Amino acid sequence: MTDLTTALQAALDITGAAARISAGAFASPPPADLKEDESPVTRADRDTELSIRDALSEKFPEDGIFGEEFGTAGLDRARIWVVDPIDGTKSFITGVPLFGMLLALVEDGLPQLGIIRLPALGTVYTGLRGKGAEKDGAPIAVSGCTALAEATLFVNEGEKIHAADPALFGRLCRAGKLRRMSYDCQPHALVAEGRIDAVVDYDLKPYDYLPVAAVVEAAGGIMTDWDGKPLDFDSDGRVVTAATPELHAELLDLVRG
Repeated sequence: MTDLTTALQAALDITGAAARISAGAFASPPPADLKEDESPVTRADRDTELSIRDALSEKFPEDGIFGEEFGTAGLDRARIWVVDPIDGTKSFITGVPLFGMLLALVEDGLPQLGIIRLPALGTVYTGLRGKGAEKDGAPIAVSGCTALAEATLFVNEGEKIHAADPALFGRLCRAGKLRRMSYDCQPHALVAEGRIDAVVDYDLKPYDYLPVAAVVEAAGGIMTDWDGKPLDFDSDGRVVTAATPELHAELLDLVRG
């Protein structure tokens, strides 16, 4: 079985090649269709995932795959690659260059490595469990912020949180020293590199949060569900990311009300 460092390098090569598809289509994206959940999808999403899946199947034929656009294969295997070809298709089709590409390797239920690419920016974040995280090859780490009152907090999918729980949305709008409304994977990457301190997110799928969790945790941060439980394939999609245990505990208290 390929060791994790070698697997990460192969994954970087695979996602680097696939990122050219979405980056090349960004200036003039193809028309979007609506999926069953009413989220948009384009030919670029599908072509990007096919590029990644084909390369993974060739390089790692013994591993399973969990993808956003083309489903799952081999989920009974010890190692599973988790693929989100364009994280933030709404950003992609509306000219916002903060959409991402996500890839994780999950082994025995735990994310072992993660990649967050921002194809339009030419930036890539990586994380290896127990071995640290990097941005464009340079080491990164979370901030040391321990108090919500001093934190920069990003609220992802704010309109969904408001629709589900207006009181919680109000608390989030008053929390932290500085807060921003945001979307997709990039805010979590900002936590990993220490630029911001926390993210509260909502309505995610495993291909949204497992790759990101691998990077955040490798950078020294914490990423769990709203009950404080580790993220896995069965998590409900409500996520808290924080730089420190103290800040994470405050955020859990806040979302629980």
